[in-house]
Amino acid sequence: MATPTDLESVARALAEEAGHLIVSGRSAAHIAATKSSAADVVTQMDLAAERLLRERLATLRPDDGILGEEGDDVSGSSGITWVLDPIDGTVNYLYGIEHYAVSVAAVSGPPRPREWTALAGAIYDGSGQLWSARAGGGATRGTQRLVRGDGPPLSTALVATGFQYVAQRRAIQGDIVARMLPQVRDIRRLGAASIDLVHVAAGLVDGYYEHGLQPWDFAAASLIAQEAGVRVASIDGGPPSQESTIAAPHNLWDELRDALVQAGGSDPFATREA
Repeated sequence: MATPTDLESVARALAEEAGHLIVSGRSAAHIAATKSSAADVVTQMDLAAERLLRERLATLRPDDGILGEEGDDVSGSSGITWVLDPIDGTVNYLYGIEHYAVSVAAVSGPPRPREWTALAGAIYDGSGQLWSARAGGGATRGTQRLVRGDGPPLSTALVATGFQYVAQRRAIQGDIVARMLPQVRDIRRLGAASIDLVHVAAGLVDGYYEHGLQPWDFAAASLIAQEAGVRVASIDGGPPSQESTIAAPHNLWDELRDALVQAGGSDPFATREA
């Protein structure tokens, strides 16, 4: 049975190899397809990176399952599933903005965020930084151990967020941002959930929230943040989910969550799209 240390080693190796592939191929990147809207793009490098990750896993971990953004799910027999995002932040990637990443995570249990247990994860970002963590073993950025201390009060907190690609949902998220802005120092929108989460771990922002993420957006980065000492949870206090994800130091998390509830962020899509 593989240990979290073994799985972290695999995650690091795969994220770094796929990261080198996409960074070296960025200048030739072009749109291969669209998904939820014309703004939600897939490049040929998304497809190439996920193909590489799947091929490596078929050799290294043939009994494991796979949940990936750009390919069919694979059922495994080992109880471990690899959650893959070949390029988180594809629009940034297409434009040459470095806020993108390959994300690789190993989880046990059902391949559903609120039911799985994250065991290991790694992301390789567009600047060449490798971030990783294993359950109970801490988190690193390169060779630096990540330990996140207390955050500031909400009024002086720098908070990150992100938007979806469907216009109606973006409008809802924009309304929430407008209500959140007066309550915080400022808001940043970098365009990649995995980067936002590890930036909380590194103290580059104080908190992060987003609605509508997919499992591969946060599987690895949420473990990295948690192992660094960040609380990552949904708005109801349970595990992070596709409905809502909030990350902040423990002393700030409740205040950020409460502000988000007051701003209409409890279940915004269900409420406004009904």
